[in-house]
Amino acid sequence: MDVTKLENATLDDIVFAGRNKAYGAYLLRKIYNKHVTIAATVAILLFLLFISMPLIAKYLKPEEEAAPVIERVVTEVELAQPPPLEENTPPPPPPPPDLPPPPPPVREQVKFTPPVVKKDNEVQEQEEVPDVEELVGVDIGVKNVEGVKGAPMDLGSIEGTGTVAIVEEVVEEKPYEYVEQMPEFPGGEKAMLQYLGKNIRYPAAATRAGIEGICVLSFVVSRTGEISDIQIVKNLGAGTGEEAVRVVKTMPKWTPGKQNGRAVPVRYTLPVRYTLK
Repeated sequence: MDVTKLENATLDDIVFAGRNKAYGAYLLRKIYNKHVTIAATVAILLFLLFISMPLIAKYLKPEEEAAPVIERVVTEVELAQPPPLEENTPPPPPPPPDLPPPPPPVREQVKFTPPVVKKDNEVQEQEEVPDVEELVGVDIGVKNVEGVKGAPMDLGSIEGTGTVAIVEEVVEEKPYEYVEQMPEFPGGEKAMLQYLGKNIRYPAAATRAGIEGICVLSFVVSRTGEISDIQIVKNLGAGTGEEAVRVVKTMPKWTPGKQNGRAVPVRYTLPVRYTLK
C-alpha cells in the first residue's frame, strides 16, 4: 500500500490490504459500529420502558373504590374523683337484727289408741274409736289436741340419720376486664375487621348527614365463647350504633378468655370506625 494511502487508511483497510474485500468479512467489519449503536439504543429503550411500566399502569388503570377503614382503638376513660367525706357525718345505724321465723301452726291431733285384749272383770269403760274420716288431715296421738286442720307438719325438731341431697347454688361469675389470655374472634383480629367491613352497612341517615367517626361497643364474651350484654359506649347517632350492635350479634362464637388456665367471662371493648369515601 502506498504511503499516501496509508496515512488515510483505516484499520480495516490495513487488515484487508491485498485481500478479497468482496467476500463479506470486510463489509461486516465496516457496519459493525452501526450495529453496536443500534443494539445499545434498543437495549436502553427497553430498560427504560420496563422500569416505567408501574407508572404507566397506574396512570391507565382506574382507581378502585377503597373499602371502609375500621380501626380498633381502645381509649382510657378517666373517672372523676368521689366527693370528700364529711368528718362530722354520723355513721349509719346498724341493721336491725334478724327476727326468728314464726312457729308453724299446730296441727290438729286425734287420740287413737290401739285396742288391748283384757278379761271381762278388767274391762273399763271404753272410749269411742274415731271414724276414718276424722283421721284425714290430722296427726294420730295419745290425746286430743286442738289445732289447725291440714296445717303443714313441723319437721324442724325431728332428728335422723338419713341422707339429704344438697343442691349447690350456682353463683354467676363477674366478667373480667383483663385476663392472661384475652378472648379472640375466630381467625384473629384481621378476620374480625374483615367480618365487620363485609357486614356493616353505612346507615342512610348517617350518609345524608355526613356523619363520620368512631362508635365504641362493649360486650361480654362468656366462658363458652358466646356474646352477651352488648352496650353502646359511644354512639355517633343516625343508626350507626344500632348497626354495629346488629353485626356483633351475628358474630360466630369466640375463643373464650382464660385466667390461670380456666375459661372465664371477659368484657371486651370494640371500636368501629365509620368513614365516608
